[in-house]
Amino acid sequence: MASMETILQYIDKHGRLNTQDLAVIMEEDHQKIVGIIKSLEGMGQIISVEQVSRKHWELTEEGSQVADNGSHEAKVFNAVPPEGIPQPELMASVPNAKIGFSKALSCGWLRVEKGRVCRRAQAVTDVVQHHLAALRDNVKADVSDKLKAEYRKRKLLQEVTSKSYNVSKGAEFTLTVEKQEADLTADMIASGSWRTKAFKPYNFAALGAPPTRGHHPPRLKVRAEFRQIFLEMGFSEMPTNRYVESSFWNFDALFQPQQHPARDAHDTFFIADPATSHRLPSDYLPRVQQVHSRGGFGSQGYGYDWRLEEAQKNLLRTHTTAVSARMLRALAQEKEFRPVKYFSIDRVFRNETLDATHLAEFHQVEGLVADRGLTLGHLMGIIHEFFKKLGIEQVRFKPAYNPYTEPSMEIFSWHAGLGKWVEIGNSGMFRPEMLLPMGLPEDVNVIAWGLSLERPTMIKYKLDNIRDLCGHRVDLQMVATNPICRLDK
Repeated sequence: MASMETILQYIDKHGRLNTQDLAVIMEEDHQKIVGIIKSLEGMGQIISVEQVSRKHWELTEEGSQVADNGSHEAKVFNAVPPEGIPQPELMASVPNAKIGFSKALSCGWLRVEKGRVCRRAQAVTDVVQHHLAALRDNVKADVSDKLKAEYRKRKLLQEVTSKSYNVSKGAEFTLTVEKQEADLTADMIASGSWRTKAFKPYNFAALGAPPTRGHHPPRLKVRAEFRQIFLEMGFSEMPTNRYVESSFWNFDALFQPQQHPARDAHDTFFIADPATSHRLPSDYLPRVQQVHSRGGFGSQGYGYDWRLEEAQKNLLRTHTTAVSARMLRALAQEKEFRPVKYFSIDRVFRNETLDATHLAEFHQVEGLVADRGLTLGHLMGIIHEFFKKLGIEQVRFKPAYNPYTEPSMEIFSWHAGLGKWVEIGNSGMFRPEMLLPMGLPEDVNVIAWGLSLERPTMIKYKLDNIRDLCGHRVDLQMVATNPICRLDK
């Protein structure tokens, strides 16, 4: 049985040892031997310890079956009678017949004639079984590195790295070891026995046990940075806890026509219970209906029969711009107009096909400014400043179309890693058809922009699949160890 004394006696007799070799000699578990060595190492310079790594080959579970029962190709060969056998019948009679048949053909053991498999050799030697059995039993066999690589490719063999320790005599080597005390007790002090005791030294380099705690995932860390940037720029946060919206606030109030493809069930999650909302503003709703159907405020509208039942349908909001519409409507009801700067970062829902870059639930980052005399130049200037604080210096704009903004611009930035310009957001000035029915003064303009939260988070943490960022596939160890987020402001 392994103990400190027996291990010290072995070192004294042989000069040095390897923990794996000693575990085999003493028929003990290797970890138990390592534990004793670690205890001796902590008692001073009794022994000298050096960690070493060894590589060796081990059979996989499938490789062990081959070593016991024969290779797949040998089984296929043995299943072929002298008169031959139809290929479908052969493939159904032997496990792993596909790989075995392919290997047997490449070895020249079999041939196929008009759908019938026949032998080309009277007997064969199962070299694969012989090699694997020799490797398992540590019997000397001529197995080249090329063959080992082939067996590893077939998942019959695997290379394993094992760690062990070489142990030799230390500067204070001794055969007698006195157990060191871990604590100074009151009895030791009272009796004076502490004077003759050996105490374990304090290990000031040891780390304490980490306390159990939660961890912020990368997305929340980037969200906190976005929020701080908005606050630094003087923005106020909008309340975004209303996930279920009516079609009126999500689409109609934004001058988005009722026949728009985004209002189809293929793109939007509609609510079954309650299916409709009847709490719509009675004074505001007719003005929205008029600007859609007959136009107004200098616009000819869409010229269709606007339907109340379509506006009453409940849905999971498809964008946080629905929140912006509510906030602007509340601003228009105040006695005197006041300039505002709002932002929001929260969840939105789209009926998307899930893939590496799309989820049915994601986060939208939105900012807006309402004031008199705002122009497209103000919008571009604020966007440049906003993205500069994100660490994005090179920004370009491309004209685009949105139902509720005119002019509209897509935002692009230079991605050094990809070596090209990539779209990072959208922006525009809210249309008069959206703002004037709310009751805002005619000389008030609203500029706004938005982007997703997930895309910059993936870029920041070098993730190429959005399902590694959120959902059931997330690596919890990554959540626990991912670094804090610091954008290059």
